Amino acid sequence: MQSMLAQFEMSIPLVAAPMSGGPTTPAMVSAATGAGGLGMLAAGYKTVAAVEDELKAVRAEGIPFGINLFAPNPLPVDPQRYRAYAAIIQKEADQFGLTLPAEPVEDTDRFDEKIALLLDDPVPMVSFTFGIPPRGVIAALQHAKTVVVQTVTTAEEAAQAHAAGVDALAVQASVAGGHSGTLVPHRPITPVPLVDLVRQVRAAVPLPVLAAGGLATPDAVADVIRAGAAAAVVGTVLLRATESGASATHQAALIDPARNETVLTHAFTGRPARGLRNAFIDDHEEQAPFGYPAIHHLTSPLRKAAAAAGRPDYVHLWAGTGYRHTTAEPTADILQRLASRL
Repeated sequence: MQSMLAQFEMSIPLVAAPMSGGPTTPAMVSAATGAGGLGMLAAGYKTVAAVEDELKAVRAEGIPFGINLFAPNPLPVDPQRYRAYAAIIQKEADQFGLTLPAEPVEDTDRFDEKIALLLDDPVPMVSFTFGIPPRGVIAALQHAKTVVVQTVTTAEEAAQAHAAGVDALAVQASVAGGHSGTLVPHRPITPVPLVDLVRQVRAAVPLPVLAAGGLATPDAVADVIRAGAAAAVVGTVLLRATESGASATHQAALIDPARNETVLTHAFTGRPARGLRNAFIDDHEEQAPFGYPAIHHLTSPLRKAAAAAGRPDYVHLWAGTGYRHTTAEPTADILQRLASRL
């Protein structure tokens, strides 16, 4: 992996996590790479045209970077349970004047079109989460000189990714903010400390490891590098960075002293994700069916309206366990500080 660090011109082994839904911006990607780390765009939930625009913006800088895609791993929702949950959530949406999808919406986040874009105009690194893409997709990207990284949450998933032919692994612990990359989202997630998870994966497969989840201090970063990770992936700690696109409502919640815990929830999207505990989670976690992306599409209009209205109790306040370490300063300064114990 040292050769990979050299390949991406990294002077510090830190990757700015691709945070979908707004937090990651081209400016954050450029700042992370400029600081000596590596920035990664987030293609999830975006149109192909929007992804293309962001690629152009970063390419104009002439710097190494990566991009993350959601790979299809359908978790179909039970239609009856969906309708029951939709009726409940519609009552919440009424106060914002919204009409939510009464029937499940299933899609692939335009995966094939995004892959076609990245084959037509290759980028240095592509990472996948939620599912392992077909071998043909992995091989085609590699043929285009793109390094392919797969997000995994267990040694077993790491072995599957290795068998599929990927170049490296993003090993994500359960304490990570936002969606878990688990390949089996309907099963309970077993908490394993990131340092232990890194060691387990490295013992299981001979692939370079990028370690992610709860890394918000210089000591935490140093610990995973000592455990054998080639780089540390940081996300939550950048949510209040100057270049962050996270909503004002989300950023304010991160420093609200009343919000003192993160939890794993599937109430917002139908697959497990970690965020600050709020009223929506408390009210709906038990009622929510598993089902992705149908539940995401159900609640998305409500979450967007609530974020715009400054109503954090209806917003997915994604955050890892290190959220108390977020600071309002430039991405470069945050990354340089996190690298200070290496």
